[in-house]
Amino acid sequence: MRTLLYAWLFFPALLAAQINESDTLDFRADLSLTGFYQGGNVETLIFRAQSGLAFKPWKNWVFKTQNSYVYQAFGRMKADEDILSLNFLYINPEKKFYPQLLGFVSTNFRRAIALRYLLGSGVTYRALGEKDHWLKVSLSAEFERTNFDRMDFNRSAYDGNATIETVRGTLWMHGRYALFDGKTIFTHVNYFQPSLRQSDNFRWRADFSLDFPLWKHVNFKINYLSTFESIVVAGQEQQDRQLTFGFTVKSY
Repeated sequence: MRTLLYAWLFFPALLAAQINESDTLDFRADLSLTGFYQGGNVETLIFRAQSGLAFKPWKNWVFKTQNSYVYQAFGRMKADEDILSLNFLYINPEKKFYPQLLGFVSTNFRRAIALRYLLGSGVTYRALGEKDHWLKVSLSAEFERTNFDRMDFNRSAYDGNATIETVRGTLWMHGRYALFDGKTIFTHVNYFQPSLRQSDNFRWRADFSLDFPLWKHVNFKINYLSTFESIVVAGQEQQDRQLTFGFTVKSY
């Protein structure tokens, strides 16, 4: 199963998706590789790969997929191995308001998430739509199912359940801004996902990037990722932060 997930994640990268620019192009793709390494008395390795793809399967429809893989090791012992695949189908995305269908798949080694999937729909509002500066805000509702490898949690009400199901609402903010005559590009993807059934079940994710174009299809990239989950297996922290450096290769 995990091999199939890897193949799905990085097939777009082999095509050469930063899916955060114009929805009017017929095809967009890119691959980012960032990381951090420290040797010596304490050996630390963090590696993050992001790939994506955006294309038009039909007129006025756009399919986008953004995928990431994160690996961490401390003293040569694996501490994390995470997969996240975000998939969207937009209808008439050139309009100010437009509907969307979405599906997510993820795993998380340290948080003992064997498999999580989420399916839903919503609407997006194009708050700012200039070529070099744009901001989109979305509101959606989803059904979520998470299968854990363990059954003891930080909140005792969930103990004894290897599977947690819920319905979520999600508020998204996704933007891209070209600064200093295009010499710096700031991108963010942020979302907040409360459960509509349990008030103590919520999560958020903040993903910020600075890209510095080096050549036409290559950028130097600094990426900061912060995630929070209110329900985690016992003994694990609710929040994670990662700062990585690397490069982006893109088709546009």
